[in-house]
Amino acid sequence: MGRDSGLNRRSYLTALGAGSSAALAGCTGFLGGGSSEDTVTIGSDIPYRPFEYETEDGDLVGFDVDIAQAVFEEQMELTPEFTDTSFDTIISSLNNGNFRVIMSAMTINDTRAERVDFSDPYFTAYQTIVVLNDSDITAKEDLRGRTVGVQKGTTGAGAADALKEEFDGELTIRRYDQIPAAFDALINNQVVAVINDNTVNAEFVEQNGNVRFVEGEGAAAEEGENAPPYLTLTVEEYGIAFRQDDDEFRQQVNDALAAIREDGTYDEIYSEYFSG
Repeated sequence: MGRDSGLNRRSYLTALGAGSSAALAGCTGFLGGGSSEDTVTIGSDIPYRPFEYETEDGDLVGFDVDIAQAVFEEQMELTPEFTDTSFDTIISSLNNGNFRVIMSAMTINDTRAERVDFSDPYFTAYQTIVVLNDSDITAKEDLRGRTVGVQKGTTGAGAADALKEEFDGELTIRRYDQIPAAFDALINNQVVAVINDNTVNAEFVEQNGNVRFVEGEGAAAEEGENAPPYLTLTVEEYGIAFRQDDDEFRQQVNDALAAIREDGTYDEIYSEYFSG
């Protein structure tokens, strides 16, 4: 992998252990406060595989973790330290000074932009629907009158709310604190579908042979995107979130994001977690 002298980036983080450049502050005790001169504290909802999750050995890995290492450590000479934070309160926690930035597969949207400022986008995502293989659901309309699972405070929950409005209220939505609980509800037949980000749903489908995407054209095809084969309810961009008084730091992060795209680091990280 070039830059890591034969170690891939994921192995590099694991080898560094608890004192690594991407230390898991939140899962071993909150740091609190903002960042020191040589660290940057990052709020993140863990687990959200493949963006941020722990290995069986307790190491924090994921796409966001690796991007944070590349941006903050390799480009800005800061040590990123992650703080595990519930997603539905993560913006309030940022604005209360519990950490410096949010990196948690967070979609840029107008509602959030009223409370935080965002970096330039660093990832494109879609809201999608997964169901059990033997489900009779083959299209969006088949969800009318059924029960779906979502994670609280996410754009997946927002997509479900929009679908409920489209169905004139004929949709029941169960909201879970974390996405694994929604997936468990699907496996246990407590909901008929989960609405969530495509890459996270894809990881779940890959790990469970009895789960599939609902297929069909959708928002990505309508916007002229290179649409995936499954139904897309939305097209979204992820960004790093900042307090609204942190403009200089936000610009430095934007410069670092541009640098890792330019030098190929971004593509290297992307290829470790996603195909195509």
